[in-house]
Amino acid sequence: MAWKRTAARVVLLDDAGRIYLQHASDPMDPFGAPWLELPGGGIHPGETSADAARRELYEETGIRDVKVGPCVWTRNTKFRFGGWDFDQDEWIHVAWTSSAGEWKPVALEALEAAAFIDARFWTLDELLASSIQTWPSRLREHLPSLVVGELPDVPIDVGH
Repeated sequence: MAWKRTAARVVLLDDAGRIYLQHASDPMDPFGAPWLELPGGGIHPGETSADAARRELYEETGIRDVKVGPCVWTRNTKFRFGGWDFDQDEWIHVAWTSSAGEWKPVALEALEAAAFIDARFWTLDELLASSIQTWPSRLREHLPSLVVGELPDVPIDVGH
């Protein structure tokens, strides 16, 4: 049985057009490969996806100085993490920051703290040259248009 939830994630871009990604692995799966993911997490009751994106971004990165923009992507993903099965609908917002400071999470859950290896801003070229799995899986395909400021009129389904 999968835990059904709705989550908000953030494509955080800095002034140089770099994207902030978290490098993570499943602490309950020592043989699984690590991946890169967008910051984010579950939407609390009464929260908008933009509010959840801002809160989760601060909790997971320590970055407060952000301008959260519209939801640009959506996806439904089914995955296993920490011994739990998830069926998750995600609202993915674009956001911008001039702060490119170091990773300083302020409120990680225990499982997140065990999962996160590190986090940093990546240039588009670095990401395209990397072979590390990304979530969403089609991040490399859809990211270039956001980096140059082309936002979709309606959110794009970016797959699992």
